[in-house]
Amino acid sequence: MFLKCRKRQTRIVWLFASFMLLQFVILRMGNQAGRGFLPDRQQELVYLFLQCAVIPGFLLHAPLYHRLENTRRYGALVAGAAVLCGVGGETLLCLPSDSLLCLTVTGLTVFLLGFTGGAVYLRLCFLMEGAARAGLSLGLGYAVAVALQFCLQLQWTVKPALSVLLTLSCAGIVLFLTQEGKTERTDSSPECRKTPVKELLFASVVTFALLIFSGYYNRYIHHLQVASGYAAYNVYTWPRLLMIPAVLLSGWLGDVKGGRYLPLGTLCVSALAILNTSLLGRETYLLNMCLFYVSLSAVIMFYHLVFLRLSSRAAHPALWACMGRVLDSACVLFTFLIRLSEQSQATVLLIEIAALTAAIVLMAVGGAFNLSPTGTPEETAPAATTEPAEPAFPAQDPFDALREQYGLTPGELRVFRELVLTEDKQAAIGDRLSIKVRTVQANVTSIYRKTGVSTRAGLVQLFRGIGE
Repeated sequence: MFLKCRKRQTRIVWLFASFMLLQFVILRMGNQAGRGFLPDRQQELVYLFLQCAVIPGFLLHAPLYHRLENTRRYGALVAGAAVLCGVGGETLLCLPSDSLLCLTVTGLTVFLLGFTGGAVYLRLCFLMEGAARAGLSLGLGYAVAVALQFCLQLQWTVKPALSVLLTLSCAGIVLFLTQEGKTERTDSSPECRKTPVKELLFASVVTFALLIFSGYYNRYIHHLQVASGYAAYNVYTWPRLLMIPAVLLSGWLGDVKGGRYLPLGTLCVSALAILNTSLLGRETYLLNMCLFYVSLSAVIMFYHLVFLRLSSRAAHPALWACMGRVLDSACVLFTFLIRLSEQSQATVLLIEIAALTAAIVLMAVGGAFNLSPTGTPEETAPAATTEPAEPAFPAQDPFDALREQYGLTPGELRVFRELVLTEDKQAAIGDRLSIKVRTVQANVTSIYRKTGVSTRAGLVQLFRGIGE
């Protein structure tokens, strides 16, 4: 069991790190597309164009997943999208930015990035379900990507290094997404999948409010850099490395007490950033930039952990797993539409305070999120009764009765237990029991022969009959 948890944590780290690095590199190159081809006043629209291209990619993955779930066609589709995304990134390294072709390739590549991201977030959702220290593992994956990106920013013109990292990132994503058991849950009990839509919508509103705050802060830092001509202040200087301890701390908070302290920690950091901006302002730019990265990291980890944990119990996990990332891009478009960057400093500060206040009020009304996969204690606690509860099973364990009646071996009995108590595939059962899939298949065949039952549903009925 310990080795299985470590394996699951390692997969979370490297899958998330691979995708985030791929996203960092492609979006960084995409921001340069059209430079020299578009007028300077329209260059900012390229960033908005990237957000408009990535959102449909994320959203398109959900219906295709539900249509092709657990089929080879789904695996081939996801692998193909990841490979084409990598090819698009490699192509951008060779194309001159001052061309319409570069803009076209950028749009297609970013769209494929969104589709691949939908599959990655869904896979992370299932990997994190029941995994120990999943939040810290997610934070470690993000920290690895940030560290590699920072090293690349120091020597961004070294195209061979970019090409190698793009290839490795895509290869890692394809490997993790196409391996056996890619879409299976670790626990298929109905209680573990019941996340009300109201709770998910509530999480969306809180996340959007926090992202509006981060969007303003991002604009604030950017304007100070432009004013200095990027000479005194650069977004890619050492304060960016503060994201590493920040995401690790946020990931750790996501694991403590079911993540109930993570919303509070995110709000505290955001409130501190607002106080520094409003009281000290431009005079403490370096402190502003440090707080910007820390608060941004807290918000990013907040929405990733909230939606990845809640979506594992949702009716449509493929849609909700990536919703935090979709809202991130949607907030960029929203702040542009309301012309936030053109408002006065006082107006923007009021919008910022209003957004953070809305998040605080919503959290106070709804209570802190419980990111535990099994739900809140109130949801899982048995209802109080005035009469003694009847025993769930007879005096004799049904599995002991089955073993005696049909002569099942200990190994067959363990597999029988998994078959009737879960809906997992044989590969997942083999992983949980630390045995090969062929051994599971042999045990299943033997169980069918000894019990005279030919289907899994028949085994469930047989078990219920013994229990009654």
